[in-house]
Amino acid sequence: TASAPSTARSGAPVLWRFRTGSAAFGIHVDDERCWVGNQHGDAYALDHEGSVTAHYRLPDGVKCLVADDFWIYAGCDDGTVYDLSGKLPFAAWTVEPDVDIFWLDIHEGVLNVSDRDGGLTVIDHEDEFQWSRRGEGSGGWMVRRDTDAVYHGHSAGVTAWRTDGSGQRWHTPTRGSVLFGWQESDAVYAGTSSRTVARLAKTDGHLLAEYRCDASVYSCATSPDGEHVFAGDSASSVYCFAADGTRLWKLGTGCGSALSMQYHRERLYLVTTDGTMACVDASPEAIAAAERGTIPTPVDVKAAAALPTRVPATTAAQLATVSETTDGVVVECFRDGPRTRVRVVSEGYETGWFVQFPRRIREPGARFVVEAVHGAPGGFYRVRGEIRRLM
Repeated sequence: TASAPSTARSGAPVLWRFRTGSAAFGIHVDDERCWVGNQHGDAYALDHEGSVTAHYRLPDGVKCLVADDFWIYAGCDDGTVYDLSGKLPFAAWTVEPDVDIFWLDIHEGVLNVSDRDGGLTVIDHEDEFQWSRRGEGSGGWMVRRDTDAVYHGHSAGVTAWRTDGSGQRWHTPTRGSVLFGWQESDAVYAGTSSRTVARLAKTDGHLLAEYRCDASVYSCATSPDGEHVFAGDSASSVYCFAADGTRLWKLGTGCGSALSMQYHRERLYLVTTDGTMACVDASPEAIAAAERGTIPTPVDVKAAAALPTRVPATTAAQLATVSETTDGVVVECFRDGPRTRVRVVSEGYETGWFVQFPRRIREPGARFVVEAVHGAPGGFYRVRGEIRRLM
């Protein structure tokens, strides 16, 4: 992930920036929070004005952050996916200790992992292996999933797999390795080392458009429905294109090359090689002013010294305890053959459904109180909020 200085004549209108201290690959932005994860294992949540609201310290580097409804997950270099949705992070899935997670996507509680060797692994909500495939190349920096397929990008192009693992739907070679991927409802976007972003039809993989940059494309994103396409190159520049491939602008980031990016409500969020998360004003007015050389002075965000650092809970003993159930839902660990599973014991819930629950804190016979559980497609419950041990 080398990074060269930008050749753009003007800088991007950065509103605020937060320096995490190490190269940052992980990003997720929603209506409430902006998430960044770096190679030191730090994950931070910020609000849209740049104030740091939470800090998590994970055991290894964070390669990606992905949300599934309320839940937010971090894929780490130790082969573990951590749930950051509550007060304490938990290990939600363990892929394999020797699997270097490059990217992941989660769809209806099913985890899809792309790795350094170009492999693709699919694991269900109970942390049980479903299927895996070897891609035709290495360096699996892209995996995106919808109800129809899993889209896997690697050094040999993009492959669409059937969701049950029964075979390929299509494979499209790309000029250069795929270094990042994005999806909209009808297309996937692959940023490549050949200085282009390729837009491929989800139906059959044919090339719909190309977006040409001046250096290898480390990251890409779109505005809703692909109206505009954004790209970040290895020379510290960001681009915006019209859907048909017309380049609209190129600007320097001022903080390294964007390893990942996301567009949200006329703002473009970047995480970069020097460990910065930057919020760029991508409104037409701000971009026009930047091209004329008028850019705002960015606010340098600092995390409060008193902000607690949250580390993963690895045993039930680390949890807060309660002596009685005053609110929330009670769940219970039980033996099911060789496995320890979890079910809801509070009234009004499906007794035959399992609960997606941190595996490392399961103990046969133990009971826990959770803030809420939510039913998911496929017939299982997902835990939301704080987990406390019932004594």
